Amino acid sequence: MLKFYFNGAPNPTKVALFLEESGLPYELVPVDTRKGDQFKPEFLKVNPNGKVPAIDDDGVFVFDSNAILLYLGEKTGKFLPPNTPKTRAQLLSWLMFVATGVGPYSGQAVHFKTVAPKELEYARTRYQFEAERHYTILNDHLAGHRYMVGDTYTIVDMAFWGWARLAPFVLGEEVYAKYPNVKRLVDEISARPAAARAVALKDKFTFKAEMDDEARGFMFRHLKTKAA
Repeated sequence: MLKFYFNGAPNPTKVALFLEESGLPYELVPVDTRKGDQFKPEFLKVNPNGKVPAIDDDGVFVFDSNAILLYLGEKTGKFLPPNTPKTRAQLLSWLMFVATGVGPYSGQAVHFKTVAPKELEYARTRYQFEAERHYTILNDHLAGHRYMVGDTYTIVDMAFWGWARLAPFVLGEEVYAKYPNVKRLVDEISARPAAARAVALKDKFTFKAEMDDEARGFMFRHLKTKAA
């Protein structure tokens, strides 16, 4: 059976949505990143990058949330658009847009807003601007499309939803008023029963909530290196 290494962060939640939508059997393996589970040798065999999510599909290891979505979509034949050169190009382009832009800039925007030293105003401004720029592109695209790739609910929408549902935390409570087309798709996906089940998976386990010195040492290892 497929093993799904996860926690409640945005990227694992994308994969959880696919698994719940598809009905593919899987075993949950919690990875508490604030306790350093991601650096245990047994997990590094699955993902040498030491991050969640990752899957072990009967000995086939796949890591990075967007790679997992593509792998599972192709494995099952589910949640992919019609297989034409045009839709394949759109699928890959938007999936990579989320992977290389929306996710990283959103994550860094939150990091520099909530964790980094307050004097790093340039970095905060830079990542907030880039996160907003990417959401502007998403909003403009969705003005003319029901879903990210035409009229078909696909893995790209799942990748989009993983981060876009947390846009108010990244960019402020007014974000959905600024990006109504993003909100429309977030609301539609969030209303799906599979989405509610995906979000609730984290509640099956107790993950460390405190961001204490131990947690910061595991989550932001450059701080430990600097201190040494």
